[in-house]
Amino acid sequence: MIENLHLGSEDLVITQDDLEAYLDRLILRVMPGVSRVLIVPPDITRLNSRAGEITSYLWKRLHDDVHIDIMPALGTHVPMTEAQCVRLFGPDVPFDRLLPHRWRDDLKELGELSADEMAELSGGKFVQPMQIAVNKQLFDGNYDLILSVGQVVPHEVIGMANYTKNILIGVGGKDMIDKSHFLGAACGMESIMGRIDTQVRRALNTAFDRYIRGSLPVSFLLTVVGTQDDDTVLRGLYYGDDDQTFQAAAELSRKINFEVLDQPISRCVVYLDPEEFHSTWLGNKAIYRTRMAMADGGELIILAPGVRGFGEDPAIDKLIRAHGYRGTPQTLDALNRYPELAGNLSTAAHLIHSSTEGRFHVTYCPDGGLSQEEVESVGYIYRSYADAVKQYEPGKLTAGWNTDDKDERFFYIPNPALGLWACRAGLES
Repeated sequence: MIENLHLGSEDLVITQDDLEAYLDRLILRVMPGVSRVLIVPPDITRLNSRAGEITSYLWKRLHDDVHIDIMPALGTHVPMTEAQCVRLFGPDVPFDRLLPHRWRDDLKELGELSADEMAELSGGKFVQPMQIAVNKQLFDGNYDLILSVGQVVPHEVIGMANYTKNILIGVGGKDMIDKSHFLGAACGMESIMGRIDTQVRRALNTAFDRYIRGSLPVSFLLTVVGTQDDDTVLRGLYYGDDDQTFQAAAELSRKINFEVLDQPISRCVVYLDPEEFHSTWLGNKAIYRTRMAMADGGELIILAPGVRGFGEDPAIDKLIRAHGYRGTPQTLDALNRYPELAGNLSTAAHLIHSSTEGRFHVTYCPDGGLSQEEVESVGYIYRSYADAVKQYEPGKLTAGWNTDDKDERFFYIPNPALGLWACRAGLES
């Protein structure tokens, strides 16, 4: 076990100078004797995690003396373009030093969690073995250090994002991505989101402890990001290789990223930054993260200027178009009738997570990337972005409660990836 380096609190603002000083301390502590490093940061869809700045700083400080590879934790996402690389990491990190993660290929199979183990984890709700695999470069690269960098924040599949998830899902294989996502759906996302100890977390931690810990030199640098005056601020930095590091980061994230409201939201407006959100696969965080706060019969309006499709992967996009966001019963019925969907359980989980189960309405507002016919074909209401921003102009709205020109209240969220919202009454029931 390595020595932890933890820094964070609800009121702390970690400046750029503070961040660099922290990283300098980390370099002094962990880099002696290290000649080959793999950094595993998120991709452009985690733009606010500060992981891009951290990766860039480590590159500039170390690459003259240490061999550094960078493998973004893509999961099923589309690989970044060179322009996105520059946006995330800055101009100094060479694009050709980014190693692609092909989640259907380039894998090293490690073993499995048995059907009995999965049944025990899920309380009998999911009884299939889960194959454990990661990108083979983690083993073949002969690294002295594999540094997983990323943000801890409430998450719809696992409860709180990052830690072992960044390795086992971010650079993991199809079976594990599929079944971990479906495990979360089977157990019920509203009983998972924002919780530190969940069935999915236990499954991934068990797999990591069994097949990764002790075999690979993996350590974690976890960030916690909050908001202040409608801007993002870094509140926490947690370095270590153990559960305690994740626990500390997750406890801080729950305090600053989980907003509990005294009343449900009848009308919620969510903005999807076009630099981060290009598909409903990503953009439906607007649904996941607000569903526990939405009033029955309410309307969720998603301003989606950059959304151009449904899935990040062509095969997944095709399945979403074929089956739509129709709710749990219809998705489970489709699993029994369509082998292609049954063979892509992460897509089935996404279809369940992205449905309101008929409890509230979703109005999607793309800017030409998706047509009215396409939006309505998957079960959402269509409104053009140009029309919606006449009523809800992001630059003029304040995070939280706003009042429209009819003196009616609505709730505005400028980035759903930064938090989780719930109604107090729902949590207490």
